[in-house]
Amino acid sequence: MAIATWLPLVGVAVVAVGFLIRLNPMLVVLLAALGGGLGAGFPILKVVAALGHAFNENRYVTLIWLILPVIGLLERHGLQERARQRIARLKGATTGRLLLVYMMLRQATAALGLVALGGHPQMVRPMVAPMAEGAAEARLGVLPDKVRHLIRAHAAGVDNIGVFFGEDIFIAVGSILLIHGVLQGAGIEVDPLKLSGWAAPSAAAALIVHGARLLRLDRKLARQVAEARAANRTSLEAQEAP
Repeated sequence: MAIATWLPLVGVAVVAVGFLIRLNPMLVVLLAALGGGLGAGFPILKVVAALGHAFNENRYVTLIWLILPVIGLLERHGLQERARQRIARLKGATTGRLLLVYMMLRQATAALGLVALGGHPQMVRPMVAPMAEGAAEARLGVLPDKVRHLIRAHAAGVDNIGVFFGEDIFIAVGSILLIHGVLQGAGIEVDPLKLSGWAAPSAAAALIVHGARLLRLDRKLARQVAEARAANRTSLEAQEAP
């Protein structure tokens, strides 16, 4: 009986092992869904039918299959290179300032309910990250891989932070409705408008705190580039020494 109780959680184990051995994420999610459904005792046809129903009902999942080929086609025709070149021509543009502006726009649009305007596949990878790298290259020259990866991580981070703290200001977002439903089920009546209002101070605090980190990012990148070049020179001198 105890084993049967734990069987539906096999999907969690599949996700952990799949990501640990770096399998294709879509394959891992599919196997986890199948494993969890079968572990719960559902017939295979019912599990597949549930997956198909969720695919048709979830507009984002359906739309992502249209977005990804378009983004891939744009990247093949030089979208990232153009974005990098454009930002490199702007005087005064730095990686930290660029990411701060994007975070402010992401947070503001999410607060209006326009969550789908940004995102990693449709905005960060093809546009924001290359522009941030281009701004750093214009100031610091050729970037080491470590610095390049750090910039990409910060580009993804500002998108996450902006939408996470911005979307709760929008009254019709799922998290606000979930909180209202849970409180209502516990006998606590709270106006959803007041819940969304309390999200504004948190969003402002997140913008101030992470904005300060972004403004310090440029100095950190310059320091890491200088350290990498110094290490390369030392390595070359050691190789050339008799």
